[in-house]
Amino acid sequence: MARTYKIFISHSWNYDDVLQNLKNLLDSRGYFPAEYTQVEKTHPINSGYASVIKKQITRRLEDSDIVLAIAGVYASYSDWMQWEMDMAKELGLNIVGVIPRGQERVSTQVYSRSIVDVRWNTESIVDAIRQYAK
Repeated sequence: MARTYKIFISHSWNYDDVLQNLKNLLDSRGYFPAEYTQVEKTHPINSGYASVIKKQITRRLEDSDIVLAIAGVYASYSDWMQWEMDMAKELGLNIVGVIPRGQERVSTQVYSRSIVDVRWNTESIVDAIRQYAK
């Protein structure tokens, strides 16, 4: 039986379509079962307290095998993405930067934390997950 990878995708809610496209890309890959652990815009953590949100995200990261960080330039301006990546590193998770299709520039925040950066290509992303997941 194929291993199911628990993947946390660090993303900006302002670019939810990129998150959904990445999940669809991975879900369409045969023989690659994945479960997603990130918080999504459609199912937010209902709290106005950053400490509560961070605690919930930390639990989800602890339950993950790897972090994919969408490396659009907007990631450089997202305090939440930066916090998620720092917490992932603290927890010993590898971070794979995924460069959105057509993106010329990548976030220095993702690039400085990732173990590898891959282009928007199913096989490149899947290979990186298989290689770097815990």
